[in-house]
Amino acid sequence: MDFPERYTRQINLRGFGAEAQLKLQNARVLVVGAGGLGLPALQYLAAMGVGTLGIADGDIVGITNLNRQILYYESEVGLSKAAASSDKLARQNPSITIKTFDTYLSVENAIQIISDFDIVIDATDNFGARYLINDACVILGKPFIYGAIQEYEGHVSVFNYKEGPTYRCLYPDIPTSDEIPDCNTAGVLGVVPGIIGCHQALEAVKVVTCVGKPASGYLNIFDFLHNEQYEVKLKANPENRQIRHLKETYTLPVCSTIPTMQVQELYHWFNSGKKFLLLDVREKHEYDSVHFEKSLLSPLSTFSPGDLHLVDEVPVVVHCQQGGRSMRAASLLRERFKDIEVYSVDGGIERWKKEIGSKMLIS
Repeated sequence: MDFPERYTRQINLRGFGAEAQLKLQNARVLVVGAGGLGLPALQYLAAMGVGTLGIADGDIVGITNLNRQILYYESEVGLSKAAASSDKLARQNPSITIKTFDTYLSVENAIQIISDFDIVIDATDNFGARYLINDACVILGKPFIYGAIQEYEGHVSVFNYKEGPTYRCLYPDIPTSDEIPDCNTAGVLGVVPGIIGCHQALEAVKVVTCVGKPASGYLNIFDFLHNEQYEVKLKANPENRQIRHLKETYTLPVCSTIPTMQVQELYHWFNSGKKFLLLDVREKHEYDSVHFEKSLLSPLSTFSPGDLHLVDEVPVVVHCQQGGRSMRAASLLRERFKDIEVYSVDGGIERWKKEIGSKMLIS
């Protein structure tokens, strides 16, 4: 089979060749998270000719991302990460297919999204998402590439590969809030996620092509500050492969002073006639599809708290599709208006439809 000249250096590589390149071309790789870990993985996999790349991320580009998420420009602050990264990767290699999911992975969508891919790269930054990815991959029989960073240290492993360990073999249970590092004080050196993300791309290539030895059964630990590298051997626990259903929630405590509101409470506010401002921070096409009665559209991508007319004694309730964007918008409101009573709807409009149905909704 004839391949584009751009892949010549790979095809000429001893032990790789046209057969491995064909496997890359036929591969379908999902990267969950288009941030510090996900971007370098995506860039290299796109350049190397992975046939179908998936990008799942419901976040937007923030100014504090730019020290390490070097695919983005300052002019793109406020834009969807999934859309911004997809556009550039498509121009980098027009011959591949890119599928974007402008949403966070959740209990409601994880199985559906992951089932369409051969392998998952976990480029997330929180424990809840990692356990969700692990459990979905176990259910679907998909391997996934794990990567994590903290300050000057990085971890890489391959989970759920053949008969190897799963993520729960490394961390059996979701940690409690007092076991999680304080995300307000933890930092990261910009280059560290780039190195780990590249290593994740390498492990994905090894799994896809069967060239080399994947890091299954081992946790590779990199201490970049002291230039040390070592590995911890992991033992597979067969019980961790017996997962048949996702848990109801993988939610962990978040570093935020913004109170959340359950959909049942919001429903009570509607019925009681309580005065409040309901902000919808989704995009216009989402709003046009379905929205709450008397809600005010103010997309997070163009969100400017100073443009809102707020009445001091009226609470503000912010919602989005699943709860991530509303928490960010509510935090921005609190920063701008220190004494405002503001809430973020837990689970967003998706949870409303699941628990309340179509009441108070216009579609």
